[in-house]
Amino acid sequence: MNVIIIEDEKPAARRLSRLLLELNVSVSTMLHSVEESIEWFQNNQHPDLIFLDIQLSDGLSFEIFDLIEVKSAIIFTTAYDEYALQAFKLNSIDYLLKPIDDEELETAVKKYQNFKPENQKLSVDFNDIKKLLVNPLEREYKKRFTVKVGQHLKIVNADEVECFYSENKGTYAATLEGRNYLLDTTLEQLEEELSPKTFFRVSRKFYVNINHINDIISYTNSRLQIKLNRFNGQEIIVSRERVRDFKLWLE
Repeated sequence: MNVIIIEDEKPAARRLSRLLLELNVSVSTMLHSVEESIEWFQNNQHPDLIFLDIQLSDGLSFEIFDLIEVKSAIIFTTAYDEYALQAFKLNSIDYLLKPIDDEELETAVKKYQNFKPENQKLSVDFNDIKKLLVNPLEREYKKRFTVKVGQHLKIVNADEVECFYSENKGTYAATLEGRNYLLDTTLEQLEEELSPKTFFRVSRKFYVNINHINDIISYTNSRLQIKLNRFNGQEIIVSRERVRDFKLWLE
């Protein structure tokens, strides 16, 4: 299986390559920009599988395929979890949210290996996905959650939640009043339900509400630590792979 990675952050590309090698998948080429990728595709045989970051340093990676006819299957590696999920699903494309989890990566590779016949190429409608990313449609996001407290049901408004987090296989909402409520959902499901203007997934364990960030502190290994107004149950660390996107989100 011939595999390439298109990713502008070289440390992230190297990490993905190492994770793939642990799955006995060898990466033949790593590309880091739209311009470099176009030149490479024009002069090389197309691979079986591409791990494709959406936002590259010189533009959206879809610009590559405005000039190049796609002859490869694609697994997206993306931070655009809010707008792109439906498009990915409609086009039968797999995707991995950054920071990439090794188990999710293994599942995606197996899905590709099991799904794709040897000589069949997956078709991708990039225009539909690009429209969602460049001009995201207005949509309704979840404004409240119903949680069980003893024998009672309590309504928790999304804007009262400082963060959502996972712990011991459960998903919790930490509120302004200092309470932590167990939700009947997962962080992955929340990705489709939370407004990207208000909430950001800083790591595999945490979504934070921009309106309740009290302080942001430099942390080890080029990471950031977030302090919220009330929540202090765990350290909230922006993973290194998400720092750039987090800073852009803040702006």
